Parts: sequence; structure tokens; C-alpha cells
Amino acid sequence: METTTTSARRKVAELGHVGIRCFDVERQLAFYTDVLGLVVTDHDAALGNYFLSARPDEEHHELLLARGRDVATDGRLIQQISFRCESFDDVVGLYRQLKEDGTRFDMIVSHGNAVGVYFFDPEGNRAEVYWQTGLVARQPFIENIDIETPADELMGAILASVERFGASGFTEESYVRWTREQASAQSGAATTTEAGR
Repeated sequence: METTTTSARRKVAELGHVGIRCFDVERQLAFYTDVLGLVVTDHDAALGNYFLSARPDEEHHELLLARGRDVATDGRLIQQISFRCESFDDVVGLYRQLKEDGTRFDMIVSHGNAVGVYFFDPEGNRAEVYWQTGLVARQPFIENIDIETPADELMGAILASVERFGASGFTEESYVRWTREQASAQSGAATTTEAGR
């Protein structure tokens, strides 16, 4: 094998999967399979490991659920887990399934380049289902939308917003406030932890 010091730097091809530890892996498994439609590709019930995929013929697993979570439900471990959908209708359908399931929503937004429905799984992990619009918009681009709006009307509004703000990005004031509150709460928790040492 020949190596050279001038070889190009390597990079990963794509995100393969995310693994999360669970308090109640069976409840999490039911949510991700029954509500979001992921398929179990492998599992070890004794170990409490379940491998799930939305496209099992292409990717053995995209999500691993495992027993052994030891961090409180208000602990911030995961910013979000995002699942891409093939169509806007899929996002709307999943929104309705989540609503029927009694799922708690975080926000439903246009990112200009995508429409995203953000929600919390049964253990409080933040997740998203989204569809790519094909438009180009500088991020962050977060504009609250009503997902129940007829598709052609909603897409017209998103296109108009991207034409207006796509080059600069756009962020709802409510999201700016929320982000600042999250950062403030985190720094306060860190200060309390440091003082307790």
C-alpha cells in the first residue's frame, strides 16, 4: 500500500444513523414504528437494542433505540433528530398522525428550503419530519406556518417569503426569544453545577 503526504483529505459520505438511550425502549419503539412508520431491521430484546430504518433496502438502520438512559427527561442531550419525507403530503399526513397520537409539538415552520414539523417523542427528544421545497434560502430561516393551509396557497406564501428574505435569511422573533432562553437556562444550570462542586 502506497501513502503520500500530499493526498487529499478524506471526508464522510453522509450521516448513517443516530443512537439514543431510552428509559422505556418499548414505548419509544412503538412511537417510532407505529406513528412515524420506521421498520425494525434487527433487534436484541435481551440487550434492549432495536435497529430501525425508513429505507431498509438502502440503509440497514438510521435510528438505534437502546436501553440505559440515565439522564433526566429535562436533560438536553439531543438538539433534534430529523426525518426527510418524499412529499409535502407525507409531512401533512405525519403531522395528522402525530396529532392523533397526542404528540406534543414544538413548532411548524418554513425553512424556505424545507417545510418542517418539530415535535417531541415520548421521552422528550426533539424530532422533525420535513420535506425539501427545492427553493434556496439562507439559514437560519424560520417562519411559522399553518400546515393545514391548502398546499398551493401555502407554497405560494413560502415562495413569496423566499423571494423577499431568501438571500438574508429570516427568523421569527418567537424563535429568537426561545433560543436566548435556552442559552440562558443552560448557562444558569452550568453555573449552579460549578457552584455545587
